[in-house]
Amino acid sequence: MSELTLPLYDQIRRVLLEAQSSVSRAVNTAMVHAYFEIGRLIVEDEQHGKARAEYGEETLKMLSARLTAEFGRGFSRQNLQNMKQFYQSFQNCQTLSSKLSWSHYTLLMRLDDEQARDFYIKEAESENWSVRELDRQINSLLFERLALSRNKVEIKALAERGQILESPRDAIKDPYILEFLGLPEQAAYSEKDLETALLNNLQAFYWNWVRDLPLSPARNVSHLMPSISTSILLFTTVCCDVLC
Repeated sequence: MSELTLPLYDQIRRVLLEAQSSVSRAVNTAMVHAYFEIGRLIVEDEQHGKARAEYGEETLKMLSARLTAEFGRGFSRQNLQNMKQFYQSFQNCQTLSSKLSWSHYTLLMRLDDEQARDFYIKEAESENWSVRELDRQINSLLFERLALSRNKVEIKALAERGQILESPRDAIKDPYILEFLGLPEQAAYSEKDLETALLNNLQAFYWNWVRDLPLSPARNVSHLMPSISTSILLFTTVCCDVLC
């Protein structure tokens, strides 16, 4: 490659990297907010005088079956439980971070100590930690070591060594993102692939929302479906607006 073409290549490369970052942020933001809203709907439904354990389990089981049939994978009973826990863990936060993905939050939800959780959120945001790096720092007990140590600067410096920053392309391959978009895992996806998947989901969400599907009489969760469908529709629309 001649020297004359190098500046052009660098400029094009920057455009592509910025586009990949934009796609990754848009999908992550839409997914995180949709899952938070779904968790809120489930928690509030259980709080309306129906907080029995067997009620909650049966609700999640029936919701999982219907949502999976309607929206595809990503709505197992365990995933719905995670969304419920997500809302319970972060309902007092003023805003959810646009820099953190659902994969980040699934790690943060495991922390019972609210101070530790807040610490790792701030560090992950400011230091641009990948999911792998956040997991490594939590497992290394960074918060606990800093709390006990007098030499906090040195511990922070040690913690930053070996950090592997996630590229936009790596973020796009996050299995949670692919699952949210209904895409199989493969080596790479273009911006067009993701935009098409979002638009297809948007169309499917709309028609499934307005369609009245029969449900097993064992447990009727129809009262939750329109709200959940609307939350998915809303945040998918926001995501599409960013991509288009």
